[in-house]
Amino acid sequence: MTTARTYGQMCPLARSMDLLGERWTMLVVRELCLGPKRFKDLLDVLPTMGPNRLTARLRSLEAAGVVRRSTLPPPAGVAVYELTERGEGLRAPLIELGRWGLGLPPSADIDPATTRADLIALSVSTFVDPDKLVGLKEIYELHVGRETFHVEIVDGRMWTKSGPAPVRPDLSVTCRLRTFLAVVFGHKRAIDAVESGDLAVTAGSSEVVERAFDLMSGSELDYPVYVGM
Repeated sequence: MTTARTYGQMCPLARSMDLLGERWTMLVVRELCLGPKRFKDLLDVLPTMGPNRLTARLRSLEAAGVVRRSTLPPPAGVAVYELTERGEGLRAPLIELGRWGLGLPPSADIDPATTRADLIALSVSTFVDPDKLVGLKEIYELHVGRETFHVEIVDGRMWTKSGPAPVRPDLSVTCRLRTFLAVVFGHKRAIDAVESGDLAVTAGSSEVVERAFDLMSGSELDYPVYVGM
C-alpha cells in the first residue's frame, strides 16, 4: 500500500521526487549549495516558509542522508546544516533546472526585488569552462547591494559561498545589483564599470577584476528579466 506522499513507483525519478518534490525542499538545498547555514539563516532567506515547515524539510533531508547537522569551528562555534556528499550530488541538476527556468517568463506576481546576486553567481560559477581555472587559486569578495558573498577558485572548481571571504581576498568589489547584473550578463565591461565609478574596487588589480568577471560571465542568460532592478 502506498501513502499520499509517494508516487509508489520504482522509477528513480519518482523516488527522487518522493523526497525532493515537497514544496520548498529544493530551495533549502539551493541555499545549502552556498555553504553551511544556521536554522535562522535559512528562515531569513526563505521567510514565508515558516519554522515548522523548515524543520520538517530538514528532518526529511537528514533522514535521507542529503543534509547533516554540524558545528562550525571556533570562533563561530554555532550549529549549522550543510550538504553531505550525497547532497552535493544535487548541485549540478539543481543549477541546470534553474538555468532551464530562465526561459520561463516570470509571473507578474513575482517581485523583481527578490533577485539575488549570490544565486546568479552560483549559477554561472557552477558551469564555468574548467580550462579557464587551470592553475588558479583565488578568492573574490563581492558586496552587491545588501549582499556579501565570495567566489573561491580551488582545485579546478569555482564555488560561490555566502558571507565574506574566510581569508584576505584577491579581489574585493562593491556595486549595486544593477551594475553586477550588467557586467555578469555581458552588457557592460567590468573595467568600464570601474572607470565610471559604478564598481568600486577595495582590493585587487584591474587584471584580477577583468579575470574575475570573465569567469563569472553568463551572457547566455536572460538579462532582460532583471532589467527592472
